[in-house]
Amino acid sequence: MTTSTYHGIYAVVSRIPRGKVATYGQVALLANLPGRARLVGYALSALTDPSVPCHRVINAKGEISRRNGGSEADEVQRHRLEVEGVFFDSHGRIPLELFRWRLYADE
Repeated sequence: MTTSTYHGIYAVVSRIPRGKVATYGQVALLANLPGRARLVGYALSALTDPSVPCHRVINAKGEISRRNGGSEADEVQRHRLEVEGVFFDSHGRIPLELFRWRLYADE
């Protein structure tokens, strides 16, 4: 994958406002990569720029995607979202109807 593809993904993620989340698939669509949600995950795992709010990207179920190897990154991501006012239900899911980022009013 080209560096420009990853930069396009990072540009979309950078636009997600504080207190909102977007799914991997939503980011892929907005980056003109429909159906490439997994690629978004790869791009975010390669990210080294801490100014890109990658903690705001979650899976389509409204959950934080678990990392391999027992990383504490899942808890860090949850904490960062909670600090921004995002809450989780009793199943560990974010209510997307409340917190999903809507770039366009008709989404």
